[in-house]
Amino acid sequence: MVEHLLRIAERRIGFPQNPAVTTSWLYHASVHALAQTLLDHIRRTELTKPGDRVGVAVSGGADSTALLRLLLELRDELGIVLSVVHFNHELRGAESDADERFVAELAHRHDLEFHLDSGDTAAYAKERQLSLEAAARDLRYAYFAQLASPHASGTAQLDKVATAHTLDDQAETVLMRMIRGTGLRGLGGIYPRMVVEGEDSDEASETAAEIIRLLLGVRRRELEAYLREIRQDWREDATNRDPHFTRNRVRAQLLPLLEREFNPSITQTLAELSDIARTEEDYWDNEVAGWVGTGIHWTEPEWARAAAGKSNDLVQLRASAPELDRRLQQPGPLVMNAAVDLLWLHSEPRAVQRRIVKAVGDLAGFPLEFRHVEEILEFANHEPNAGKRLSLPLGWQVERKAQELLFLTPDLRTRERIPEDYTYSLPVPGRVMIPEAGVAVEALMIPASSDFAGYNRDQLLDAALVSKRLVVRNWRPGDRFWPAHTKAPKKIKELLQERHISGEEKKRWPVVSCEEEVIWLRGFAVPAALQPQAGAIEAILLRALDEDWL
Repeated sequence: MVEHLLRIAERRIGFPQNPAVTTSWLYHASVHALAQTLLDHIRRTELTKPGDRVGVAVSGGADSTALLRLLLELRDELGIVLSVVHFNHELRGAESDADERFVAELAHRHDLEFHLDSGDTAAYAKERQLSLEAAARDLRYAYFAQLASPHASGTAQLDKVATAHTLDDQAETVLMRMIRGTGLRGLGGIYPRMVVEGEDSDEASETAAEIIRLLLGVRRRELEAYLREIRQDWREDATNRDPHFTRNRVRAQLLPLLEREFNPSITQTLAELSDIARTEEDYWDNEVAGWVGTGIHWTEPEWARAAAGKSNDLVQLRASAPELDRRLQQPGPLVMNAAVDLLWLHSEPRAVQRRIVKAVGDLAGFPLEFRHVEEILEFANHEPNAGKRLSLPLGWQVERKAQELLFLTPDLRTRERIPEDYTYSLPVPGRVMIPEAGVAVEALMIPASSDFAGYNRDQLLDAALVSKRLVVRNWRPGDRFWPAHTKAPKKIKELLQERHISGEEKKRWPVVSCEEEVIWLRGFAVPAALQPQAGAIEAILLRALDEDWL
């Protein structure tokens, strides 16, 4: 193509004799404008480098198909080796198989290596008690990590996997997190570069895949226009129009409303907000790293030293009792105390104080919500609290001393590292984090609209039939539950066994109770008798949110 244009140019307009200059000019003249924009973006952000083996994750939809075609235009200029990656989630039967054939044919047509895997996403979601979206993401990213893992030869098949997240996806993500409630990190939305790790190796570095998002500055409609222009077809996924998925409702209803009635540039505005939030987080991450060992000091607790019969030197813990040893070996928060200098804390503005306190929880491994941070700061600001303690998640405590704020790890001689039993009040509407179970439980009020169209009735409770005084707790021996579509109530212990939920996860499995009756069990349909009745005015939607909601 370039050589053909070169001969025409030499005949018609007498190009300079320097072949390198002429060839470069003709390359840029022949490449599509959208591809040139993408090339400039990749070079500016350095998301790829010459020699990278880049697998393009292609589902068959417009976005990923366009990404592949754009990178085919740019691969020589970027110096990268392309291949195609496809994961069949087996969610739509024959349609999923047709997607797989479409992507395979696309790879074959362009003489690209084709990486293929599949998995029963519905079964995985049921087994792990995840949403279909979260389960599909887990399986897909685990496959990406596998492709980036060194094999017997010591080399990986891929250096990076490129996904086709767009500016529209970014705006949707930011808006969803704003609606649910989030901090600055959550507002960062989809990061241009991230690392995912597999679960099949002790060495995380051996199973880490670098995921790059090259299209975060491109609108979905631009990609579809590009595909029409180059006469490249694509596949449509019917689930992208399913109103049961929150993202689809945001995409089809909320964003168009905001764009039409409030801000025609709302999509771009939200994407810019995410960029600002990410750079702010980068700054704060560097600041937090500087605080470790300066303003925040870590020490081994006295009880651990005494139990191991050690001196005050900080060395690896060795328990003197089997039960203590077991608890020390369990995964969980650090077994270390953290001291924060009060003079330093009080000398900083409120924004920095919040970051300091939050950093302790993040570094130690126990979660602190905004309300916890505010309670701790209020506690620290009052001198009469000297010598008093405040309880925190996972059994941690904070003690106010004369010159420092001391965060105390639980004494593992008398308790588990992560408590089995917990009880939290659940506001309606509202959300509560359950650190013991690693999830948050959220209650939403759903007004009756077209008989609750777009919602799964198996997850809805008639608001008139249950009190708003709800409690989230782990199930207890003797608790029973009657999921819809089953013949009779069963012990929760048996229901979880049937789902192959066991071990520590089983002990901490969350339920919601109302006046001592269990009305919700994570991963199960709510009782038929409590679902919205004819003429119901509003319903309560209860759901568990994993860490991805942040």
